Amino acid sequence: MLATRIRRLACAGLVAALAACGSAPVGPGYYRVERGDTLSKIARANRQSVQNIVRWNSLSNPDSIEVGQVLRVAPPSGTVSSGNGASRGTAESTTPAARGGTTADSTPPAAPSAAPAAPISLVWPAAGNVVRGFDGKNSKGIDISNSPGTPVVAAARGTVVYAGNGLRGYGNLLIIKHNGDYLTAYAHNRTLLVKEGQTVAQGQKIAEMGDTDSDRTMLHFELRYEGRSIDPSRSLPPR
Repeated sequence: MLATRIRRLACAGLVAALAACGSAPVGPGYYRVERGDTLSKIARANRQSVQNIVRWNSLSNPDSIEVGQVLRVAPPSGTVSSGNGASRGTAESTTPAARGGTTADSTPPAAPSAAPAAPISLVWPAAGNVVRGFDGKNSKGIDISNSPGTPVVAAARGTVVYAGNGLRGYGNLLIIKHNGDYLTAYAHNRTLLVKEGQTVAQGQKIAEMGDTDSDRTMLHFELRYEGRSIDPSRSLPPR
């Protein structure tokens, strides 16, 4: 459908905007993906192989990294990276067993799991029916359908960092920064009631539901943690 194609085209721009608004410093040995990056470019810049970075970050698709995504670019503790892309235990060539000719255990270590998102308490941004859920691929958030003009409220206290319609496919869009880690986005609004730089309270009315750049009246709502989309329904109270 046309709306789906438009949303996919706009996705990269939205990810860049959200990551730019909410980027937090990363620790040594990690790198935050920037616009225009590829995995091979990141690997070269950090003198690592693509295979190492894929392994350390459990990447199922090396061609599908996102702006704002945090990647490990240095070996996990207890391993070293080799020039051909393999990771070896540090015991190799240093332990008595290795010097005596016994092959060191070359089984690659388990990749570190992603750090769990710190909890954030949200309220529902609008009344209505959830007509589309989060899947992390084609849908980066949830869609809530209701009648035109239904109040849209801030899901948590924060600062408005974007208010406009410059991201095609999202219509009248608001982005609220809650802290160094979290952002929420509110798309397809009929009317925006707050401005960039404005501080809003949790539950405050910030917009009215509409159908700008959409084939139906609805709110498209996204939650991002360190620039990456996560399922907002897990942070919303049950209805």
